Amino acid sequence: MVIIVDARPIGIFDSGLGGLTTVKKFAEFLPSEDIVYLGDTGRVPYGSRSRETIIKYARQDADFLTGFNIKAMVIACNTACSVAYETLESNYSMPVYDVIKVPANVAAARTKNGKIGVIGTPATIRSGAYEAALKRIEPDIAVISEPCPLFVPLVENGRTSEDDVAALAIAEDYLLPLREAGIDTLILGCTHYPLLRGVISKVIGPGVALIDSGAEAARLVASDLQTRDLLSPGGENGVYRYYVTDSVDGFSELASRFMQSDMQGLVEQVTLE
Repeated sequence: MVIIVDARPIGIFDSGLGGLTTVKKFAEFLPSEDIVYLGDTGRVPYGSRSRETIIKYARQDADFLTGFNIKAMVIACNTACSVAYETLESNYSMPVYDVIKVPANVAAARTKNGKIGVIGTPATIRSGAYEAALKRIEPDIAVISEPCPLFVPLVENGRTSEDDVAALAIAEDYLLPLREAGIDTLILGCTHYPLLRGVISKVIGPGVALIDSGAEAARLVASDLQTRDLLSPGGENGVYRYYVTDSVDGFSELASRFMQSDMQGLVEQVTLE
């Protein structure tokens, strides 16, 4: 039997450092794969932008990654997925993965009372992408969606501790309607949000299952790349390259804390426009 391998890297982009939650899962599921990561930190957050601007930014992000001869692209930004996925998927011949469909399937399978909450940026919630995906799976599911515009700035500024008074107060305000609705499953509809898992869990309560959109997407990509014979040869740990569009130092400090390894000197600043 001939085993086909593909040593080209996987490209991942997000509006900031939130997509590192997806990168971390790739390191777990596909440790031999090379990764090129782009965080558009100079223009974060995407969630408050117009549809036209989000599509423009997403195309620039994607074009940057394709310069590395990537074999697959992961849009690790729920806002970009909800607005620009079809545009990107139709413009590239490589597999392009989103972070919406798989978490929706996981949440639909996990809920016991049929009440699912979705939190995300205003643009993601406004698009109705998660609600549409969930209703396609099970029309009778009740979907309660809430925009959380301040969550991304909290993460980008390192305010992620479950004891952070400001983070808890903001989360209490955003999550109260979901708690009152009696949801038993909550989709973290932004790859930044798992960095606030402790805060969110503390406010929403222990009886609510949290679905990490980036982690679930990484699991799917790992399986799909194997099916497509696009996995690397293996045997060695993959090489990771990180690019940002704003301060290298600020990103490196926060990313090091999250990835639990020193990323100083591993991040390069680039210009997309």
